[in-house]
Amino acid sequence: MNRDKPLLQVCNLTKTYFMDGVSVKALRGVNLSFYQGEFTSIMGASGSGKSTMMHIMGCLDRPTSGQYFIDGEDVSSFSKDQLAMVRNRRIGFVFQGFNLLSRTSALENVELPMIYAGIPSEERRERAMAALASVGLKGREHHHPNQLSGGQQQRVAIARALVNRPSVILADEPTGNLDSYSSVEIMGIFQDLNANGISIVLITHEPDIAMYTSRVVRLSDGQVISDEPVSARLLASEEIKKHRRPGGSDDEQEEQA
Repeated sequence: MNRDKPLLQVCNLTKTYFMDGVSVKALRGVNLSFYQGEFTSIMGASGSGKSTMMHIMGCLDRPTSGQYFIDGEDVSSFSKDQLAMVRNRRIGFVFQGFNLLSRTSALENVELPMIYAGIPSEERRERAMAALASVGLKGREHHHPNQLSGGQQQRVAIARALVNRPSVILADEPTGNLDSYSSVEIMGIFQDLNANGISIVLITHEPDIAMYTSRVVRLSDGQVISDEPVSARLLASEEIKKHRRPGGSDDEQEEQA
């Protein structure tokens, strides 16, 4: 892990929303640094500010005040077009609801960010195939989302997040729509990606999911209340043995694991 300089850094970050003439302070002077190769989870109750943090870190929203740096570059005052370019080239997103296009194949879903980035079709196909293979979906490239389980759909979403080779993956409640077995599988994929040097910031409200990461930041009322390493980190490769795939025999589990 490179701690010479932060990969992502927020400095005195505030965000205030105005609703029906009333101001609501979602973030109140947050200071955080995230380093290359880290796997961090951000936790907090509803209204704690974690989703607002994710939107600002993902360049989907701007802070009211304060600064946000990616690789040392202050992006907090970028134009909409500049923010869109940062999102496409430097950030990979994984969402709770998968956000896949239902009428297109897994391969085409994964290719989509590269179309926006102007990557030639042959290279798009090669990179999308490799990304799907890396998340265990080789042979399912031409399946549509309705032909895939929830866990498999989230694997497609992770592959899509990887193809533009981003600086960081931001995952917003990525296991929220999954059963416990699939959740452990997905956390295993994230752990494998992180072991290969990919930086990940994951939003979750589930303490057991946070235990698969290496650092936990807790927010409350828009402020950081704790920031600690995970002392007894769970390993998905071990935890998966304690779960049974729903509706599947042991043989099926072995084949799909």
